[in-house]
Amino acid sequence: MVRDVAGIALDWTETGAGRPILLLHGFVPLAHDAPVLDALARAGRVMAPSHPGFGAAPRPDGFETIYDLVQLYAALLDELESPVTLVGCSFGGWIAAELALARPRRTARLVLADALGVRFSADPLHRDILDLFNTNPREVTEHAWHDVAKAPDFDSMPDAAVVAAARARDALCLYGWDPHMYNPRLGAWLHRIAPPCLVLWGESDRVVTPDYGRAYAAAIPGARFSLIPRAGHHPELEQPAAFAEAVAAFMEETR
Repeated sequence: MVRDVAGIALDWTETGAGRPILLLHGFVPLAHDAPVLDALARAGRVMAPSHPGFGAAPRPDGFETIYDLVQLYAALLDELESPVTLVGCSFGGWIAAELALARPRRTARLVLADALGVRFSADPLHRDILDLFNTNPREVTEHAWHDVAKAPDFDSMPDAAVVAAARARDALCLYGWDPHMYNPRLGAWLHRIAPPCLVLWGESDRVVTPDYGRAYAAAIPGARFSLIPRAGHHPELEQPAAFAEAVAAFMEETR
């Protein structure tokens, strides 16, 4: 399915009914049949776009910054009838944090899952976020997954899937190369995030560790931090049922 937002065609998946949930993906877009979509659909109407440049979503010329992504999704929120539960995973969590600041009245509640986007360490030699582009891909996989057997196996993928994964990596490089996966100004404004916030983290995440997640939660007034066992950087993929259950419970608490 394709949805036009601000003149940009988004590869769009939608399922469920009721309270709107906008799910922003991480390093790669969610498959249209990803188990987390049906699991989350028990809590509401799930909308899961692919960011421009990821999957089958085209990227317009000149569309190449986090600012472009935030403004695109701000336009989407303005189109929707009701404020959303905004759920951002990994790279999508960075977008979600920026978006909650840009459109606080259109964000009913915020869930940040293993979110990127902030530098907390004052040590210039310390990396808060694993260098995704200059680290051996096998090592990235080991850092990102609790069970590496669940990671994508590029050797067994059809050619079209490998091409889609390569497009996603290219887009990720474009949006997040320098500074590497963070906005130097975002940390100073996290205290302005107004919607109720849940910070979810994979217990085994070594791309951004649980301590990074705790720092994220501590910087947002009233935010709650929760770990998902047996999950790495992608709890929505490794533990979709537990992930959806945590989001649904948070939605009930903040109804």
